[in-house]
Amino acid sequence: MASYAVKEMFVTLQGEGLNAGRRALFMRFSGCNLWSGREEDRAGAECTFCDTDFVGMNGDHGGRYAGADELADKASALWCEGLEEGAPCAFVVLTGGEPLLQVDAALIDALHARNFEIAVETNGTIAAPPGIDWICVSPKAGTEIVQRSGDELKLVWPQPGVDPDAMESWAFRHHLVQPMDGPGQVDNRNAALKFVYQHPRWRLSLQTHKLIGLP
Repeated sequence: MASYAVKEMFVTLQGEGLNAGRRALFMRFSGCNLWSGREEDRAGAECTFCDTDFVGMNGDHGGRYAGADELADKASALWCEGLEEGAPCAFVVLTGGEPLLQVDAALIDALHARNFEIAVETNGTIAAPPGIDWICVSPKAGTEIVQRSGDELKLVWPQPGVDPDAMESWAFRHHLVQPMDGPGQVDNRNAALKFVYQHPRWRLSLQTHKLIGLP
């Protein structure tokens, strides 16, 4: 039976993409295959701009969960806090780090059994297992993207070395471009706006949770 290393779990509003504004339980898994999460390793990592702490298991409701049912039970309990009994539309976002290092059929089945709609946010270097309801891939320059289908392709911009035109043939329902966070965020936002004006297939995605002060 698999165990799961979870950094944190919390209820918030999804801040990005087509599900922005939706109540969501974020289940953040520890670890990533593109960066160790340690600042001393950032410059040499395959992904150098990550803005998320996914190291360890010390966040809210983080820890080592012994199996899929234990983790799904905890997720269900967190979702139901403050809701009327039997409230529908449970929605969980599996994120990281890189969640597909750990997400498996047992966890997908356990979450579905508790009436969760399952979304995943992945870097696309690992194929998504069957059964996930909403797949969002955020490709990183210089990495091999094997998950070339899904619901959202979310390109953080600008990224030198990325060819967005080549990505338009991938089998995604929605193509999004999102300004890179960080010290150059004003210039990055302007670059993203220019990109969308010049590439009508793509639409702008903003990190609205940061704009309104949500985690």
